Amino acid sequence: MGSLDGKVALVTGAGRGIGREHALLLAAEGAKVVVNDLGGAQDGTGGEIGPAQQVVNEIKEAGGEAVANGDDVADAAGARSVVGTALDAFGRLDAVVNNAGILRDRVLVNIEDEDWDVVVRVNMRGTFLVTREAARHWREESKAGREVRASVVNTSSESGVFGNPGQANYAAAKAAVASLTQVAAKELKRYGVRVNAILPQARTRLTESTFGDAMAPKEGKFDRWHPGNVAPFVTYLSSPVCEISGEVFLVGGSRVQRVRPWELDPEWKLSTEGRWTVADLEKAVIEAGIPQGQSWSANPSGGKK
Repeated sequence: MGSLDGKVALVTGAGRGIGREHALLLAAEGAKVVVNDLGGAQDGTGGEIGPAQQVVNEIKEAGGEAVANGDDVADAAGARSVVGTALDAFGRLDAVVNNAGILRDRVLVNIEDEDWDVVVRVNMRGTFLVTREAARHWREESKAGREVRASVVNTSSESGVFGNPGQANYAAAKAAVASLTQVAAKELKRYGVRVNAILPQARTRLTESTFGDAMAPKEGKFDRWHPGNVAPFVTYLSSPVCEISGEVFLVGGSRVQRVRPWELDPEWKLSTEGRWTVADLEKAVIEAGIPQGQSWSANPSGGKK
């Protein structure tokens, strides 16, 4: 018996890397899987159904059930089609894993309009569109009196939560995904839907172009950067036994760690009677000993993705 026996899962960007590992483990746990992948390059160009179909073949060879889908999830019609594929092929949808993403790294002054637009389109708009289409289906199921116990797992990034130079477009999109996750969790609870997000740490096509051999496996040692290390927690979040919702987790290697949402800093607070003057603020900041000229946050893991 698997944790997802009788369930149907949809994974976007599942033809390679982390998404492929999600699809394989979800299937191994009993889910029927829609393997979506546009089959493009890491910068979003090109496209072919081959990678998605290959993962489907692997699932079927292992005794599972799966179908391939090559729709563009960042297109509204494509998002409807990918959700429709699950309903047409398997008659239901229980879990969505929004994994599709691309990179076009540039420092801010060198980002072209297209570099910004395409990265935001795939990473943020794609996540929104697929989540919306799935949510509309679950809303109708709930209104019809059918019990819904569904899950969405979104893919944010350490870059989006902690900020990383050279990735303004990617970081902005992934930060939006983390915020969307919290809002969606609050709104979709009434329909029986949980929504969470992960910040994956793993070796993928996106990281290899940046880190090279730094994340390569070491012989005889646990491969902490293997993308398969992320899949168990995503599968758990997708399972009906899980009750977690509205959370963001850093996941990689043997580590799963909750990321706190935005919160007020009790140690960085200035107050006065009435309205501040600029001169008084300048004096208060100096007297408070608040460090100036430093980054307001840091990436505790030291990773880029």
